[in-house]
Amino acid sequence: MAGFTEYARYDALGLADLVRRREVSAAELCEACIERIERVNPQLNAVITPMYEQARAAARATIPEGSFSGVPFLVKDLVAPVRGVRFARGSRLFREQVADHDSWLIERYRAAGLLLVAKTNTPEFGIKPVTEPELFGPTENPWKPGHSCGGSSGGSGGAVASGMVPMAHGGDGGGSIRIPASCCGVFGLKPTRARTPLGPDTSEDWFGFAIEHALTRSVRDSAALLDATSALGPAPLYAAPTPERPFLEECAREPGRLRIALCKKPHLPSDPHPDVLRAVDDAAALCASLGHEVVEATPAIDPEAFATAFLKLICVATAADLDDAANIVGRKPTHRDVETTTWTGGMVGRTLSAVEIEHERRSLHAMTRTVAAFFRDWDVLLTPTLGLPPPLHGALNPKGIEAQAEDLVAALNLTPVLRLPGLVARMAGRVYNFIPWTPLANVAGLPSMSVPLCWNAEGLPIGVMFTARYGDDAGLFRLAAQLEKARPWADRRPPIHAG
Repeated sequence: MAGFTEYARYDALGLADLVRRREVSAAELCEACIERIERVNPQLNAVITPMYEQARAAARATIPEGSFSGVPFLVKDLVAPVRGVRFARGSRLFREQVADHDSWLIERYRAAGLLLVAKTNTPEFGIKPVTEPELFGPTENPWKPGHSCGGSSGGSGGAVASGMVPMAHGGDGGGSIRIPASCCGVFGLKPTRARTPLGPDTSEDWFGFAIEHALTRSVRDSAALLDATSALGPAPLYAAPTPERPFLEECAREPGRLRIALCKKPHLPSDPHPDVLRAVDDAAALCASLGHEVVEATPAIDPEAFATAFLKLICVATAADLDDAANIVGRKPTHRDVETTTWTGGMVGRTLSAVEIEHERRSLHAMTRTVAAFFRDWDVLLTPTLGLPPPLHGALNPKGIEAQAEDLVAALNLTPVLRLPGLVARMAGRVYNFIPWTPLANVAGLPSMSVPLCWNAEGLPIGVMFTARYGDDAGLFRLAAQLEKARPWADRRPPIHAG
């Protein structure tokens, strides 16, 4: 079969329309996707678990009539289990685990008519903002191999940027949709808290910071997919505000004149790279040219207090994840089962008292109220997505004596060492320097998007981030569609591309 050679020309809604009009079959799209994965994945390592036979069987069967009937789709190998498929979560600990059920979100993807073709690479437990798991190895950036595609949805970002699929699943607990969107030059929206379901295995993840959605090439695909998946689950802890109309319709509406706060001061301790500051200034000028009011303004956030509270809660969640893993694998994990950073993070979590954890939660809740007050005066907060351009592989890892010390602490279970003042903060310093802006939206539950408007002199994408008040996903989609029209990005192709 010659195959469907026009695959890369269309976004997901465009492919679904061709299937609906019977100009191409779901089976042809499935084979086109598989051929592209097989052609470029050896260079990228974005896909780590093929589901080809499942996808082919689904393409031959009666496909549900939904927004994306017959469209190939990839699933991040974290949080969202797929029945009958390995569910490794980027970890040696789970390398042999196979899911016995679908998550609620996967059920909604199937109901929308998507063909689940493969699973994508992710860092262990989704902890790191780069995709370099020891189990599967790093995912290469299709714009420049040797550089990171970000994380934790890095495999999905690389797959969309390289033309394997027009969109792929992602999750975002501290920026993990927006980070790879920035690194890979694609669109990535983190919805309002509770906009999509996490069940049936959990009601919230990372204290409510995390939410699932997708990375896409077009804005309208992101909107339509959120329409297809955003109904409340059976047992919600939170409820996102009900939208006035479908998000896809918002993409055709004008955003109006927005009050945009331009913020170049990092929310977490960081020294931003000149490239990201140039990119956000350029985006601010673009917004002003479109008629928006852009003024420099910064939420009143204490970076050091934010850094400490966020890190401690993630470490607590990691400790709990390691404890829960014992029930899954049937034995208590050891430091040899997971990466050193994961193990030491769990160790830090176990040093914290319940009272200390509650104080940190209250600190973040107070910050959330501060941010909510900030949005009384502003419609949108504009920042760089990241503090750096896509870094080289390994750039965020400890080096030399620091790495040896961390290995020793993990191997000998030297918990008292982790109580030394400032030690844990130094361990997280490289990460915070890379992601000084993204976690704010997770802690406050706000909708936030990385938009691919800029590339630096090295040809690497530099995303800019727009964050809106709680529940205003619609406003972001209106603005994103306007920006996409003003400065289109869909036809920009990286050197490694399947088209």
